[in-house]
Amino acid sequence: MLSESAYRTGAVMRHNTTLLLREPGPLISRLVLPLLFLTLLHPLYQAAQGPGSGIGQAMIAALVTFSLLGLSIVGGSILVERMWHTWDRVRATAVRPAELLAGKAVPVMAAVILQQALIIGFGAAVFGLSVTGLPLLALAVLSWTLALLGMGAAIGVLARSLGEMSVIYDLGGMILSSLGGALVPLSAMPGWVRHVAPASPGYWAVSALKAALADNAPGTLRACAVLAGIAVAFGLLAAARAGRGAVRSTRM
Repeated sequence: MLSESAYRTGAVMRHNTTLLLREPGPLISRLVLPLLFLTLLHPLYQAAQGPGSGIGQAMIAALVTFSLLGLSIVGGSILVERMWHTWDRVRATAVRPAELLAGKAVPVMAAVILQQALIIGFGAAVFGLSVTGLPLLALAVLSWTLALLGMGAAIGVLARSLGEMSVIYDLGGMILSSLGGALVPLSAMPGWVRHVAPASPGYWAVSALKAALADNAPGTLRACAVLAGIAVAFGLLAAARAGRGAVRSTRM
């Protein structure tokens, strides 16, 4: 049974990897733009916070902001199949909802981890970012990536059109990264923002990354546990919705 499930999941993964590589433009942009963001804006963060913490904040800003935009890859791939009714055809086969979603998510997971590894490596090699707790940083990156995939899959099965999905990504992504303290430190924001910030997944991503850069194991593990819970909650929502049949989409 397990081997059959792995075979079905692997088939979906190979198909979606092929689709991702066949149109590499969006993937390339998500790999290059964060590096440009980090290059252009790190002097501003360093001037405000000092050389050490400034480059760390700049790296976190680039990583969280552009990984949030990466939600569109997994969500968009699901919605496009729903719009062209191939989603229902795949669901009519032996592939289970969890296998279908995993096959969609794993190729994107590799792309997002590559993106975040490039940002961290670029910051360390070019701007002297200090990375002492590498295992903790890897755990923070993995936890955030899983949370992103869960949220992206849920949006993909719930959104009714590309326009609706675009609104969710554009507004939701910027709100989540801003409320999380990625673009501007929470200490510089109004008090009410600091009170509502923990409701944002971006807050826990920033907390995990900052704790990992400081080699703070308890802080990293606590934030990663919250991100894992977010990943599981949204993943279960997506699987349940896909199992009942995704919300009917409209072509736009």
